[in-house]
Amino acid sequence: MFATHNPEPMASIQFSNVIKRYGTGPKANQVIHGVNADIRDGEFIVIVGPSGCGKSTLLRMVAGLEEISDGTISIGGRVVNNLEPAERDIAMVFQNYALYPHMSVYDNMAYGLKIAKVPKDEIKARVDKAAAILELGHLLDRTPRQLSGGQRQRVAMGRAIVRQPKVFLFDEPLSNLDAKLRAQTRLEIEKLHRELGITSLFVTHDQVEAMTLAERMIVMNGGRMEQFGTPEEVYHRPASTFVASFIGSPPMNLLKGVQGVPQGSILGIRPEHLRLADSGWAMTVETVEMLGAERLIYGHLGGEWTILRMSETDAPPEIGSTIHLLPLEDRVHWFDAESGQRLEA
Repeated sequence: MFATHNPEPMASIQFSNVIKRYGTGPKANQVIHGVNADIRDGEFIVIVGPSGCGKSTLLRMVAGLEEISDGTISIGGRVVNNLEPAERDIAMVFQNYALYPHMSVYDNMAYGLKIAKVPKDEIKARVDKAAAILELGHLLDRTPRQLSGGQRQRVAMGRAIVRQPKVFLFDEPLSNLDAKLRAQTRLEIEKLHRELGITSLFVTHDQVEAMTLAERMIVMNGGRMEQFGTPEEVYHRPASTFVASFIGSPPMNLLKGVQGVPQGSILGIRPEHLRLADSGWAMTVETVEMLGAERLIYGHLGGEWTILRMSETDAPPEIGSTIHLLPLEDRVHWFDAESGQRLEA
């Protein structure tokens, strides 16, 4: 019933110059500015960015919950701009679970199929299979109030799975969970995608979630797509200073006004790509942060807050001492100071 991945029907998604504005005329507020992206059938795509960047609006346009002001969105080669949500063959998982509190887990998962008049034996087969995948079989008789937050989120995912949609849409589904449950549920979502192979769009503001889940990721900023690429591409070749500072924990150091950086340029260097040296950029150590397997050393270079990542096996410098830093030359990034865009070597 749940094949590893069946290429027919195709469930690719295309954004073609997608624009969203609220209102009309000169006072219209445009919140999505011409997004273009081709998502392949079966891909797991994460849309990531800070609050208010337009990522959930973009997802809701795919779902049909927001109208598209201009451009087109296609699913499986079919333009869906004017289709109702029920006609798009998508299933959505929200952050608030939206379970019926008086229904059992089984009935919550089965409800949509009952409304669609799917035969009872098929409903049972689909629910049992989804429950097995999500390890919910022993909870089918319970009500939502008898479940933990992580279990409720798995029920919400199970309700989406049984519909056998072309596309899964996840709108910050882990934001209500504590850190341990978030990490555990991330693994379950990864496993789920490996088993089902269904095209998925996953919205989050958490760049760690984005890096660990995405096959490719769309980085949004101010309603614009700053970069679309694999986690490796986005991390190692950020397209702009925004991407460089948003992706990575801690973020990339962005330096100007230090020796070797021409006026009009910004030098980017990850904290792990700085090294201690006998001479080089002089930095007074202001804070040392212990993180178990590593230490983060904080100070200022050229007026910019700068971070050095060190292994726990290296002796940390004392607070107030002056250290000298040099970047690994093959790991340096250059950006235009005015536009923030990456400068190619």
